[in-house]
Amino acid sequence: MMIIFTLFFGRLAGIPSDGIPYPLFAYAGLLPWAFFSNALNSSGNSLVGNSSLITKVYFPLMIIPIAAVGSSLIDFVISFGLLVLLMLYYGVGFSPNILMLPILTLLTALLTIGIGMWISALNVKYRDVRYALPFLIQLWMFATPIIYPSSLIPEKWRWLFRINPLTGLIEGYRSAIFGKPFDLIGLGISIFFIFIVLIYSAYTFRQMERSFADIV
Repeated sequence: MMIIFTLFFGRLAGIPSDGIPYPLFAYAGLLPWAFFSNALNSSGNSLVGNSSLITKVYFPLMIIPIAAVGSSLIDFVISFGLLVLLMLYYGVGFSPNILMLPILTLLTALLTIGIGMWISALNVKYRDVRYALPFLIQLWMFATPIIYPSSLIPEKWRWLFRINPLTGLIEGYRSAIFGKPFDLIGLGISIFFIFIVLIYSAYTFRQMERSFADIV
């Protein structure tokens, strides 16, 4: 995907990359996005995929979508190794901002757990959710600054852009990796929405899980 984005958006479309080599710019956005999208897809389908376990053994069902997110962290760590190689190739070094990376990863995981719990609960009751999920994830990618920087968005629309919690996170990853100043307002908005989503999803999941064994 990084190669495709570089060819079509970086070279042909000429999308700016805030002074960063476009392959690095795109990969730094794709790295957390791949973690989010893969983990969300696994988490959203986790309850239906473990239906036999749910009906036979009693345990806190919230563990299932959370575990699906945790397993995707392995891919994230491996993919980060390729980012290090790319940075060496382009002669770009890390800065002290990299210390924020574990916090950003934790926030991304919490966001994915929140949305994944909610979708997994809906998927038990409405089985068509799993078919719509990949399409919705694809749309979400283009509403997130992965192939383009946030600076490309007109100032009057930037407040709407920041409602997407991934906006502040993706920009935060780039700031941590490339040593750019953090957008504290955007990151604060993302953190606010992450905890709202997490609390709402946990509450909704607990309300719906009573009927999982009967309809899964």
